[in-house]
Amino acid sequence: MHRFLLLALLGASPLFNDLHAQSDWPTKPVRIIVPSSPGGGTDTIGRLLGVHFSAALGQQFIIENRAGAAGAIGYAAAARMAGDGYTLLIAPTTITSLHLVLKNPQFDALRDFTPITQVVASAQVLVVHPSIPARSVHDLVALAKKTRNELTFASPGEGSVPHLAVELLKNMTAIQLVHVPYKGVTPGLTDVIGGRVAAMIVNIISAKPHIDAGKLRPLAVTSLKRAEALPNVPTVSEAGYGEYEALQWFGLFAPAGTPQRIVSRLQVLTAAVLREPETRKRLAGEEPIGNSPEEFAKVIKNEVDKWTNVARAANLQPR
Repeated sequence: MHRFLLLALLGASPLFNDLHAQSDWPTKPVRIIVPSSPGGGTDTIGRLLGVHFSAALGQQFIIENRAGAAGAIGYAAAARMAGDGYTLLIAPTTITSLHLVLKNPQFDALRDFTPITQVVASAQVLVVHPSIPARSVHDLVALAKKTRNELTFASPGEGSVPHLAVELLKNMTAIQLVHVPYKGVTPGLTDVIGGRVAAMIVNIISAKPHIDAGKLRPLAVTSLKRAEALPNVPTVSEAGYGEYEALQWFGLFAPAGTPQRIVSRLQVLTAAVLREPETRKRLAGEEPIGNSPEEFAKVIKNEVDKWTNVARAANLQPR
Protein backbone atom coordinates (compact mmCIF):
# COMPACT_ATOMS: atom_id res chain seq x y z
CA MET A 1 0.00 0.00 0.00
CA HIS A 2 2.75 2.42 1.01
CA ARG A 3 4.70 1.51 -2.14
CA PHE A 4 1.62 2.20 -4.27
CA LEU A 5 1.12 5.62 -2.65
CA LEU A 6 4.78 6.49 -3.10
CA LEU A 7 4.67 5.60 -6.79
CA ALA A 8 1.45 7.56 -7.22
CA LEU A 9 3.00 10.63 -5.59
CA LEU A 10 6.14 10.31 -7.69
CA GLY A 11 4.07 9.93 -10.81
CA ALA A 12 2.36 13.22 -10.03
CA SER A 13 5.68 14.98 -9.52
CA PRO A 14 6.85 17.24 -12.39
CA LEU A 15 10.46 16.33 -11.57
CA PHE A 16 9.71 12.62 -11.89
CA ASN A 17 7.84 13.18 -15.14
CA ASP A 18 10.69 15.27 -16.54
CA LEU A 19 13.33 12.72 -15.60
CA HIS A 20 11.20 9.90 -16.97
CA ALA A 21 10.67 11.79 -20.22
CA GLN A 22 14.41 12.37 -20.53
CA SER A 23 15.06 8.67 -20.10
CA ASP A 24 12.51 8.03 -22.86
CA TRP A 25 14.44 10.18 -25.36
CA PRO A 26 15.74 9.18 -27.78
CA THR A 27 13.96 5.89 -28.36
CA LYS A 28 14.61 5.85 -32.11
CA PRO A 29 17.16 7.30 -34.55
CA VAL A 30 17.45 11.09 -34.77
CA ARG A 31 18.05 12.83 -38.09
CA ILE A 32 20.45 15.76 -38.41
CA ILE A 33 19.59 17.81 -41.49
CA VAL A 34 22.62 19.35 -43.18
CA PRO A 35 21.61 21.98 -45.81
CA SER A 36 24.62 21.30 -48.03
CA SER A 37 26.43 18.53 -49.87
CA PRO A 38 28.73 16.08 -48.07
CA GLY A 39 32.25 17.28 -47.39
CA GLY A 40 31.72 20.97 -46.58
CA GLY A 41 32.08 22.74 -43.25
CA THR A 42 28.43 22.32 -42.28
CA ASP A 43 28.56 18.61 -43.06
CA THR A 44 31.79 18.19 -41.08
CA ILE A 45 30.27 19.79 -37.98
CA GLY A 46 27.11 17.71 -38.31
CA ARG A 47 28.99 14.42 -38.58
CA LEU A 48 31.28 15.30 -35.69
CA LEU A 49 28.34 15.99 -33.38
CA GLY A 50 26.36 13.03 -34.69
CA VAL A 51 29.10 10.56 -33.74
CA HIS A 52 29.37 11.96 -30.21
CA PHE A 53 25.60 12.16 -29.69
CA SER A 54 25.21 8.54 -30.80
CA ALA A 55 27.89 7.40 -28.36
CA ALA A 56 26.45 9.41 -25.46
CA LEU A 57 22.76 8.63 -25.99
CA GLY A 58 22.84 5.12 -27.42
CA GLN A 59 20.85 5.93 -30.55
CA GLN A 60 21.81 6.61 -34.13
CA PHE A 61 22.08 10.24 -35.20
CA ILE A 62 21.82 10.08 -38.98
CA ILE A 63 23.09 12.83 -41.28
CA GLU A 64 20.58 13.79 -43.97
CA ASN A 65 22.08 16.09 -46.61
CA ARG A 66 19.44 18.40 -48.11
CA ALA A 67 21.52 20.57 -50.44
CA GLY A 68 20.22 23.20 -52.85
CA ALA A 69 19.12 26.82 -53.15
CA ALA A 70 22.03 28.05 -50.99
CA GLY A 71 20.66 26.09 -48.03
CA ALA A 72 17.01 27.09 -48.34
CA ILE A 73 15.88 23.53 -49.15
CA GLY A 74 17.41 22.16 -45.97
CA TYR A 75 16.15 25.02 -43.80
CA ALA A 76 12.62 24.62 -45.14
CA ALA A 77 12.71 20.84 -44.62
CA ALA A 78 13.74 21.25 -40.98
CA ALA A 79 11.14 23.97 -40.40
CA ARG A 80 8.36 21.58 -41.47
CA MET A 81 9.37 18.83 -39.04
CA ALA A 82 7.71 18.17 -35.69
CA GLY A 83 9.40 19.59 -32.60
CA ASP A 84 9.68 16.17 -30.97
CA GLY A 85 13.45 15.87 -30.61
CA TYR A 86 13.90 13.57 -33.59
CA THR A 87 14.99 16.22 -36.10
CA LEU A 88 17.95 18.56 -35.69
CA LEU A 89 19.53 21.09 -38.06
CA ILE A 90 23.11 22.22 -38.46
CA ALA A 91 23.15 25.62 -40.16
CA PRO A 92 25.71 28.31 -41.01
CA THR A 93 25.28 32.05 -40.52
CA THR A 94 23.44 32.30 -43.84
CA ILE A 95 20.26 31.03 -42.16
CA THR A 96 19.97 34.60 -40.81
CA SER A 97 20.30 36.31 -44.21
CA LEU A 98 19.10 34.09 -47.06
CA HIS A 99 15.43 34.96 -46.61
CA LEU A 100 16.24 38.53 -47.60
CA VAL A 101 16.66 37.59 -51.28
CA LEU A 102 13.84 35.03 -51.54
CA LYS A 103 10.36 36.05 -52.66
CA ASN A 104 8.64 33.29 -50.75
CA PRO A 105 11.02 31.91 -48.12
CA GLN A 106 9.71 28.70 -46.60
CA PHE A 107 11.48 29.28 -43.30
CA ASP A 108 11.97 31.98 -40.68
CA ALA A 109 15.11 31.79 -38.54
CA LEU A 110 13.39 33.48 -35.59
CA ARG A 111 10.01 31.72 -35.76
CA ASP A 112 10.54 28.21 -37.08
CA PHE A 113 13.48 26.98 -35.02
CA THR A 114 14.53 26.45 -31.42
CA PRO A 115 18.17 27.52 -30.97
CA ILE A 116 20.26 24.91 -29.13
CA THR A 117 23.81 26.28 -29.28
CA GLN A 118 26.26 28.15 -31.47
CA VAL A 119 28.85 25.45 -32.14
CA VAL A 120 31.82 27.34 -33.61
CA ALA A 121 32.60 30.77 -35.03
CA SER A 122 35.47 32.17 -37.06
CA ALA A 123 36.64 35.13 -39.05
CA GLN A 124 36.43 35.16 -42.81
CA VAL A 125 39.16 36.55 -45.02
CA LEU A 126 39.10 38.98 -47.94
CA VAL A 127 41.29 37.53 -50.68
CA VAL A 128 42.25 38.60 -54.19
CA HIS A 129 43.98 36.93 -57.11
CA PRO A 130 47.74 37.74 -57.00
CA SER A 131 47.47 39.61 -60.30
CA ILE A 132 45.24 42.25 -58.69
CA PRO A 133 47.40 45.28 -57.78
CA ALA A 134 46.17 45.50 -54.19
CA ARG A 135 47.98 44.52 -51.00
CA SER A 136 45.60 46.09 -48.50
CA VAL A 137 41.98 47.12 -48.14
CA HIS A 138 43.09 50.70 -48.88
CA ASP A 139 44.62 49.55 -52.16
CA LEU A 140 41.48 47.64 -53.13
CA VAL A 141 39.25 50.62 -52.34
CA ALA A 142 41.47 52.94 -54.40
CA LEU A 143 41.52 50.47 -57.29
CA ALA A 144 37.74 50.05 -57.21
CA LYS A 145 37.22 53.81 -57.28
CA LYS A 146 39.64 54.13 -60.19
CA THR A 147 38.27 51.30 -62.34
CA ARG A 148 34.55 51.73 -61.49
CA ASN A 149 32.29 48.72 -61.89
CA GLU A 150 35.10 46.59 -63.32
CA LEU A 151 36.30 44.72 -60.24
CA THR A 152 34.38 41.52 -59.57
CA PHE A 153 33.79 39.56 -56.38
CA ALA A 154 32.60 35.99 -55.97
CA SER A 155 30.23 34.64 -53.34
CA PRO A 156 28.75 31.21 -52.51
CA GLY A 157 25.33 32.55 -53.46
CA GLU A 158 23.09 35.58 -53.42
CA GLY A 159 22.00 36.42 -49.89
CA SER A 160 24.78 34.41 -48.28
CA VAL A 161 26.73 36.07 -45.48
CA PRO A 162 29.94 36.22 -47.59
CA HIS A 163 27.88 38.11 -50.20
CA LEU A 164 26.43 40.51 -47.64
CA ALA A 165 29.85 40.93 -46.01
CA VAL A 166 31.08 42.45 -49.29
CA GLU A 167 27.94 44.59 -49.53
CA LEU A 168 28.72 45.87 -46.03
CA LEU A 169 32.27 46.70 -47.11
CA LYS A 170 31.00 48.45 -50.23
CA ASN A 171 28.65 50.53 -48.12
CA MET A 172 31.35 51.50 -45.61
CA THR A 173 33.91 52.41 -48.30
CA ALA A 174 31.59 53.88 -50.96
CA ILE A 175 32.90 51.63 -53.75
CA GLN A 176 31.25 49.60 -56.48
CA LEU A 177 32.05 45.95 -57.19
CA VAL A 178 30.34 43.51 -59.54
CA HIS A 179 28.81 40.53 -57.74
CA VAL A 180 29.30 37.07 -59.30
CA PRO A 181 27.25 34.52 -57.33
CA TYR A 182 28.12 30.82 -57.40
CA LYS A 183 26.48 27.66 -56.12
CA GLY A 184 28.75 27.18 -53.14
CA VAL A 185 32.17 28.19 -51.87
CA THR A 186 34.30 25.84 -53.97
CA PRO A 187 33.33 26.99 -57.50
CA GLY A 188 33.61 30.65 -56.52
CA LEU A 189 36.99 30.20 -54.89
CA THR A 190 38.19 28.17 -57.89
CA ASP A 191 37.44 31.07 -60.22
CA VAL A 192 39.26 33.56 -57.98
CA ILE A 193 42.28 31.23 -57.92
CA GLY A 194 42.04 30.97 -61.70
CA GLY A 195 41.94 34.76 -62.10
CA ARG A 196 38.46 34.83 -63.62
CA VAL A 197 37.11 36.81 -60.64
CA ALA A 198 39.09 39.40 -58.68
CA ALA A 199 38.09 38.95 -55.05
CA MET A 200 36.08 37.01 -52.49
CA ILE A 201 35.28 36.97 -48.79
CA VAL A 202 35.56 33.34 -47.73
CA ASN A 203 36.07 31.20 -44.63
CA ILE A 204 39.69 30.87 -43.57
CA ILE A 205 39.75 27.07 -43.60
CA SER A 206 38.89 27.01 -47.32
CA ALA A 207 41.26 29.83 -48.26
CA LYS A 208 44.36 29.15 -46.16
CA PRO A 209 45.91 26.32 -48.23
CA HIS A 210 45.71 28.52 -51.32
CA ILE A 211 47.08 31.51 -49.42
CA ASP A 212 50.01 29.39 -48.22
CA ALA A 213 50.59 28.21 -51.81
CA GLY A 214 50.66 31.79 -53.11
CA LYS A 215 47.53 31.32 -55.21
CA LEU A 216 45.54 33.90 -53.22
CA ARG A 217 46.57 37.13 -51.52
CA PRO A 218 44.87 37.94 -48.20
CA LEU A 219 44.04 41.59 -47.61
CA ALA A 220 42.13 41.51 -44.32
CA VAL A 221 40.13 39.33 -41.94
CA THR A 222 36.54 40.16 -41.08
CA SER A 223 36.70 39.84 -37.28
CA LEU A 224 37.33 42.62 -34.77
CA LYS A 225 40.61 40.99 -33.73
CA ARG A 226 43.23 39.22 -35.82
CA ALA A 227 42.69 35.54 -36.55
CA GLU A 228 45.06 33.00 -34.98
CA ALA A 229 45.25 31.12 -38.27
CA LEU A 230 46.40 34.29 -40.12
CA PRO A 231 48.15 36.39 -37.46
CA ASN A 232 49.93 38.66 -39.95
CA VAL A 233 46.75 39.64 -41.77
CA PRO A 234 45.13 42.84 -40.40
CA THR A 235 41.44 43.29 -39.71
CA VAL A 236 39.23 45.48 -41.88
CA SER A 237 38.80 47.74 -38.85
CA GLU A 238 42.58 48.21 -38.63
CA ALA A 239 42.42 49.64 -42.13
CA GLY A 240 40.25 52.41 -40.71
CA TYR A 241 36.78 51.21 -41.66
CA GLY A 242 34.96 51.31 -38.34
CA GLU A 243 33.69 48.33 -36.38
CA TYR A 244 33.51 46.05 -39.40
CA GLU A 245 32.66 42.46 -38.48
CA ALA A 246 31.26 39.58 -40.53
CA LEU A 247 31.80 36.23 -38.81
CA GLN A 248 31.05 32.77 -40.13
CA TRP A 249 29.47 30.45 -37.56
CA PHE A 250 27.68 27.13 -37.42
CA GLY A 251 24.79 26.48 -35.06
CA LEU A 252 22.68 23.58 -33.85
CA PHE A 253 18.91 24.04 -34.12
CA ALA A 254 15.73 22.02 -33.60
CA PRO A 255 12.26 22.67 -35.01
CA ALA A 256 10.14 25.10 -32.99
CA GLY A 257 8.40 23.51 -30.04
CA THR A 258 11.12 21.01 -29.18
CA PRO A 259 10.96 20.32 -25.40
CA GLN A 260 13.36 22.38 -23.33
CA ARG A 261 14.72 19.31 -21.55
CA ILE A 262 15.91 17.89 -24.89
CA VAL A 263 17.34 21.24 -25.98
CA SER A 264 19.25 21.58 -22.70
CA ARG A 265 20.58 18.05 -22.92
CA LEU A 266 21.90 18.59 -26.44
CA GLN A 267 23.50 21.90 -25.47
CA VAL A 268 25.33 20.28 -22.55
CA LEU A 269 26.51 17.41 -24.76
CA THR A 270 27.72 19.81 -27.47
CA ALA A 271 29.63 21.94 -24.96
CA ALA A 272 31.29 18.77 -23.62
CA VAL A 273 32.29 17.68 -27.14
CA LEU A 274 33.82 21.10 -27.82
CA ARG A 275 36.00 20.85 -24.71
CA GLU A 276 37.70 17.68 -25.95
CA PRO A 277 41.28 18.24 -27.22
CA GLU A 278 40.69 16.01 -30.25
CA THR A 279 37.65 18.08 -31.25
CA ARG A 280 39.61 21.31 -30.95
CA LYS A 281 42.34 19.80 -33.10
CA ARG A 282 39.83 18.84 -35.80
CA LEU A 283 38.28 22.31 -35.70
CA ALA A 284 41.58 24.18 -35.99
CA GLY A 285 40.88 27.70 -37.18
CA GLU A 286 37.40 27.72 -35.66
CA GLU A 287 36.60 29.07 -32.19
CA PRO A 288 34.52 26.60 -30.13
CA ILE A 289 31.50 28.33 -28.56
CA GLY A 290 28.88 26.00 -27.03
CA ASN A 291 26.82 28.84 -25.54
CA SER A 292 23.37 28.55 -23.97
CA PRO A 293 20.16 28.48 -26.03
CA GLU A 294 19.29 31.93 -24.68
CA GLU A 295 22.67 33.38 -25.66
CA PHE A 296 22.47 31.80 -29.10
CA ALA A 297 18.97 33.22 -29.60
CA LYS A 298 20.38 36.72 -29.03
CA VAL A 299 23.14 36.09 -31.58
CA ILE A 300 20.56 35.01 -34.17
CA LYS A 301 18.35 38.06 -33.55
CA ASN A 302 21.33 40.42 -33.82
CA GLU A 303 22.49 38.77 -37.06
CA VAL A 304 19.02 38.94 -38.63
CA ASP A 305 18.78 42.64 -37.76
CA LYS A 306 22.30 43.38 -39.01
CA TRP A 307 21.94 41.67 -42.39
CA THR A 308 18.46 43.09 -42.90
CA ASN A 309 19.96 46.57 -42.60
CA VAL A 310 22.83 45.69 -44.96
CA ALA A 311 20.46 44.26 -47.57
CA ARG A 312 18.25 47.34 -47.35
CA ALA A 313 21.24 49.68 -47.78
CA ALA A 314 22.40 47.64 -50.80
CA ASN A 315 18.87 47.68 -52.25
CA LEU A 316 18.84 43.91 -52.62
CA GLN A 317 15.53 42.66 -53.95
CA PRO A 318 13.88 39.27 -53.36
CA ARG A 319 14.00 37.01 -56.41
